[in-house]
Amino acid sequence: MRWDDLFADLAAQWEAQARRELDGEVADRTRRERALVRLSDRLVAAVGCRLGLVLVAAGAIAGRVLEVGDGWVLVADEAGGPALVPLAAITGVTGLPSGVDGAGASRRFDLGHALRGVSRDRSAVLVTVLDGTVLSGTIDAVGRDALELSEHPADLPRRAGNVTGRRLVPFAAVVLLRPGRGAGAQGAQSWP
Repeated sequence: MRWDDLFADLAAQWEAQARRELDGEVADRTRRERALVRLSDRLVAAVGCRLGLVLVAAGAIAGRVLEVGDGWVLVADEAGGPALVPLAAITGVTGLPSGVDGAGASRRFDLGHALRGVSRDRSAVLVTVLDGTVLSGTIDAVGRDALELSEHPADLPRRAGNVTGRRLVPFAAVVLLRPGRGAGAQGAQSWP
C-alpha cells in the first residue's frame, strides 16, 4: 500500500510539474506573440468598429474605423465625415477589440499616397497641426514627407482671389485631416 501511495504521489508531482512547464511555455509564447503586434494590426482588427482616438494637440475624436493604411487610419467621425489620422499623432485608443484579426483588410499605401488621393480630389481640407492650429485650404502638392497647402477659407473654392497664402506642412506635423465645410466637402467621401 505504501508503495502505491508513493507512486501515486510521484505521478501527481510529475503531472503538476509538467502542467507548470506548459503554463510557463504558453505564457512565454503569448508574450512573444504580443510583442510582434503593432498598433496598425490592432486597428485593422477594429475596421467597422467604433472607437475613440486621443490625438496630440487635437483632443479626442470618436468614430467608426473605415480603413487602415501604412501609417494612417481613416475614421468616420460622429458627424459621419471622414477623418484621416496619422498613427504618429495618436496618443491613446479606447474601444479596441482585445485580439488581432488576421483577416482584416489594410491598405499597403502610406500616408503620402493617401494625401495624394485627397489632393487629386481638389476639395478643401482642414489640417490640424502639432501646435493645435487648424489650417484650411486645398492640398496642391504632396512630396515625400510634406504637403503643400494653398490656404483659403474652407467654405470657399480654391481660386486665386480666395488664396491667402501657401504653406508647406511636414507629414510629421499633421495630426488630423478632415474635409473642409462647404465647397468640395462632398467629394471627400471617397477618401483616400
